[in-house]
Amino acid sequence: MSIRFFFNNGLTVRHSQSQSTEREMEGIEHRTVNVNGINMHIAEKGQGPVILFIHGFPELWYSYRHQIIALASQGYRAVAPDLRGYGDTDAPPSITSYTCFHVVGDLIALLDAVAPDQDKVFVVGHDWGALIAWYLCLFRPDRVKALVNMSVVLSPRNPKRKPLDSLRAIYGNDYYICRFQEPGEIEAEFAQLGTATVLKEFLTYRNPGPLFLPKGKGFGHPPGAPIVLPSWLSEEDINYYASKFEKTGFTGGVNYYRDLNLNWELTAPWTGAQIKVPVKFIVGDLDLTYNSIGTKDYIHKGGFKRDVPLLEEVIVLEDVGHFLHEEKPDEINKHIYDFFQKF
Repeated sequence: MSIRFFFNNGLTVRHSQSQSTEREMEGIEHRTVNVNGINMHIAEKGQGPVILFIHGFPELWYSYRHQIIALASQGYRAVAPDLRGYGDTDAPPSITSYTCFHVVGDLIALLDAVAPDQDKVFVVGHDWGALIAWYLCLFRPDRVKALVNMSVVLSPRNPKRKPLDSLRAIYGNDYYICRFQEPGEIEAEFAQLGTATVLKEFLTYRNPGPLFLPKGKGFGHPPGAPIVLPSWLSEEDINYYASKFEKTGFTGGVNYYRDLNLNWELTAPWTGAQIKVPVKFIVGDLDLTYNSIGTKDYIHKGGFKRDVPLLEEVIVLEDVGHFLHEEKPDEINKHIYDFFQKF
């Protein structure tokens, strides 16, 4: 396994509009597929081996817009769904309908529908999409050719302690994942802040430390304080995200976090199981996930390779935050292409 650190060369490139022109975006096709009892919206482009792109929170298929266009132009068929609870995909009302089994079930049904002739596909995951990709590889390695995962490392199941108990013990009740647990509570606070503001706060977060959301204090900024968007994120991008989250709210996405302990209970049979799929892992050094307690040691001192024996490369991008595929699309596109070309 190789570990490479990529250092910032000081060049600043404005990505947002130059990367994906309107004409290229218009070339992305949209349709709805019935999968696993729900209607799932997907964006797709290109012909060839399928790459399944799995998004995170608070995102949509749209966060992979640069990757869809780039990889489609290089001989792949990019398929990017809105996961259940997001965007134009159905949002089941029950909190317990957002477990790893529901979501992986959706994706297997999606692959059966859109790529019945391909036994295995390539997969790219980020944030919650990375977590779902780990579960996909754990439950159905027979369907995955290779995986590029970003931001969130594998979190091996600890049979002695539920994940929320661990997070509360380490970070306290104001930690964002803990604040997400009470149904309706964080949604009400987000409604007060406004959808676009919440999205800007999340998408521009670059503090390598943990994210705390103290009750009633939002993200810690004065009400109405302007949020400066980075060069890679435009008002048009925010408007697209906001148009979808205004319609659905944040409940679907937050329900994934509410099922963390339920996932832990349900995945007991996989305690100690390895991920046996070829993997490349990419993370930014300013990502809060990379800087969370124990993660660097796990990645760099052998734990990660022990649990993912086919881990081929770890890439650490300098001065890059959590939404690395939007912040550095050219680099990420190249990393994905170079890895999948091996297969």
